Amino acid sequence: MTRRSTAAGALATGAAGLLLALGAAAPAHAAGYRYWSFWESDAGKWAYATQGPATARPADGDAIGFRFALSEDSADATRPTAAPDFAAICADVGKTAGTKRIAVVVDFGTPKDAPAGETPPKTAPTTGCARVAENGTGADALAAVATPLRYDSSAMLCGIAGYPKQGCGEAVADAPDVTATAATAAPKAAEEDGGGPSLGLLVGGGAVLALGAAAVWKSRRRA
Repeated sequence: MTRRSTAAGALATGAAGLLLALGAAAPAHAAGYRYWSFWESDAGKWAYATQGPATARPADGDAIGFRFALSEDSADATRPTAAPDFAAICADVGKTAGTKRIAVVVDFGTPKDAPAGETPPKTAPTTGCARVAENGTGADALAAVATPLRYDSSAMLCGIAGYPKQGCGEAVADAPDVTATAATAAPKAAEEDGGGPSLGLLVGGGAVLALGAAAVWKSRRRA
């Protein structure tokens, strides 16, 4: 076997190794979780809460929301479909000394988000104006308008108004295998890019070709 053939073989082996390494380095997607997400009002819009309802202490005039849905993580979480409209929800509730008013929105989600054998108790969000003590938490406000509530041993909110009947933020299913997903997405990516190869393949292929070219150059020098 000539040195040039050996270099070509090394090039092919290097290309295969690089592709395997890239595949091994690809991170797996997180599983989906079915749970009650907690939201706070922010300039008339919903913002994902940075703490749980048991420790959050909304101020008088705030709105909080709860949405049951299947989500991958906080960035993927589904917002309540009703707006955080304190003025409308608490229009008939006046402020009294030593208390605060908090608008509460409870969205039970859609049938596709429901656990097996269960359906959302209501198709439209439930709203209510909670009057709680000045140091009251989001959990206190929720308990004032929607019962019974169910928590787990770590104080995670598991059920509102008896829904769901069991379970608490469990993983539903793993995401599709990353290699299968990439193989399925490849034709679509090619169509969107006008049929050309992706940038990742170009960069990876260029690196392999550069290594191969260097090997051929060295073999010629030695010859």
